[in-house]
Amino acid sequence: MTTLELLAPAKNLACGMAAVDHGADAVYIGAQRFGARAAAGNSVDDIRQLCDYAHPFGVKVYVTVNTILYDDELEATEQLIRQLYDAGVDAILVQDMGVLRMDLPPIALHASTQTDNRTAEKVRWLKELGFQRVVLARELSVNEIAAIHLEVPDMNLEVFVHGALCVSYSGLCYASQYCFGRSANRGACAQFCRMKFDLLDADGNELEHQRHLLSLKDMNQSDHLEELIEAGATSFKIEGRLKEVGYVKNVVAAYSQRLDAFVARHPDCYCRASKGHCTYTFTPNLKKTFNRGFTTYFLHGRQPDVFSPDTPKAMGEYVGYVKEIRRDSFNVAGTAAFANGDGLCFINQKRELEGFRVNRAEGNRLYPHEMPRYLHAGMALYRNNDQEFERLLSKQSGERKIPLVMHLRATDNGFSLSADGVEVCITCEHQQAEKPQRENIFRQLSRLGGTPYKCSRVELPDDFNYFIPSSLLAELRRRLVESAVFEGRRCRLQGSKVSPSRVEGAAFAGQRYGLPYLYNISNRQARVFYEEQGLSDMIPAFEVSRPRGEALLMQCRHCLRYSLGCCVKHGGGKPQWKEPLFLRLGDGRRFRLDFDCRNCQMNVYAAD
Repeated sequence: MTTLELLAPAKNLACGMAAVDHGADAVYIGAQRFGARAAAGNSVDDIRQLCDYAHPFGVKVYVTVNTILYDDELEATEQLIRQLYDAGVDAILVQDMGVLRMDLPPIALHASTQTDNRTAEKVRWLKELGFQRVVLARELSVNEIAAIHLEVPDMNLEVFVHGALCVSYSGLCYASQYCFGRSANRGACAQFCRMKFDLLDADGNELEHQRHLLSLKDMNQSDHLEELIEAGATSFKIEGRLKEVGYVKNVVAAYSQRLDAFVARHPDCYCRASKGHCTYTFTPNLKKTFNRGFTTYFLHGRQPDVFSPDTPKAMGEYVGYVKEIRRDSFNVAGTAAFANGDGLCFINQKRELEGFRVNRAEGNRLYPHEMPRYLHAGMALYRNNDQEFERLLSKQSGERKIPLVMHLRATDNGFSLSADGVEVCITCEHQQAEKPQRENIFRQLSRLGGTPYKCSRVELPDDFNYFIPSSLLAELRRRLVESAVFEGRRCRLQGSKVSPSRVEGAAFAGQRYGLPYLYNISNRQARVFYEEQGLSDMIPAFEVSRPRGEALLMQCRHCLRYSLGCCVKHGGGKPQWKEPLFLRLGDGRRFRLDFDCRNCQMNVYAAD
């Protein structure tokens, strides 16, 4: 039986609890420091509360400790990991290999996507080091995932299925550090890839003017979960540790329903990794939650239309087109229903996203607070804020309950109640009932409001004919719930002792490109680790010692030559420009593009 896990992001405790309520099998969250989203930190006490809430459902809690570390942070990092283990955390996500030389408790280690996991060779190496899971690069196709699974079948593979996409392979992006002194490997990415650029040829001719040429659409694999499962992935990760609770509720519910439907079709082969059944007060709809438009990225190989050059902001759902405009209103051709306060947007004649708020909606005639200047008949219209949908999500919108079949029987000196592998007993005298008790017994035992459980039925022996006072039934019920909750909190993943001893075949992207700073070695323990792996050509991480000359800042599978229709290898026309091409920021800084066609990759270099 293969276990499938839906892994949800949590910005904070409230988001984590909402993820549990709406169907997550696991939640990943950041601690106060050392997570790859510096703006999404949480106290150890909040993480402990999340563990206590999640574990009765069998939901795991993973904490991101996936930044590179400096020497003066090593002791604090080791102390934090011990505190997280004591708080009940099931696993930590790691980037810095210096962590493997720490004296760690037996906590499971997951190799973060920041470790650039795109080959079977890398995955095997991480497994032999003691990692229990690898988070694969977002860029991998379903065939590449299947090939890795075939080569390393006993490694747990986690894949991203939804949310924002980094244009560079994770862990190998230094553009934010280079331009703004904010390290993506330290959780402080300035989102260089969402900025506007000019595209210049070698002679300085401007091919594109002020467009978001590196900004990708958001990933959405909701229709392709079965393919990913068949390829060997077992954990399905939703991106979004900076997203608000409404995003978490909607996206988790949508993917949970998809996984439930798949398991229902294959009940003998697959099951969910946690317990409980979720009910919702809304109908999940991925189009209604923040998105830049959707793409399956490289799931089936290189695809057109993966980037969003006109805007890095949320487009939302298509709701129709502008049919007719009056002085203070317009009507929409489409089937969508509108509400006062809806947020709408369109791409204007300047190829920029323009948004406005609906002041009043009368059917499909909309009255904006102020008529948009560039709105014209025939324009496509999108809704990036649905007031009615947000109202539903702002309330309690999901409930999760674990169904229990309770078994009540008489013992030699009292009664026992059992369910879900837990049994409790009370001592009391047996009294024969003068009238049937089954209805009262079920009524008393099924009063489980405020707990993670609901009673689906109570089973009694055929000859059961005892009177049990309601107070004793309530005591049995209370003890059963307490024991079940305790048992759920007690059970968690146990990590194996990691071994930083040398493993043969540790080839990385850094060796391919002859750039040792791609190992991201930023502390003495990481340096010793790589020395033990046999690496001799070492220089400090980009963040510690900025490389001289023309530095490689990004490695991207997204390729502008292809996206602009000029990749001959994939059926495009022959480029008319003279290469090399350059990206230019608004402040004049330029970045050279190198098209590595052998690896079907675009590299971005610092040119100035």
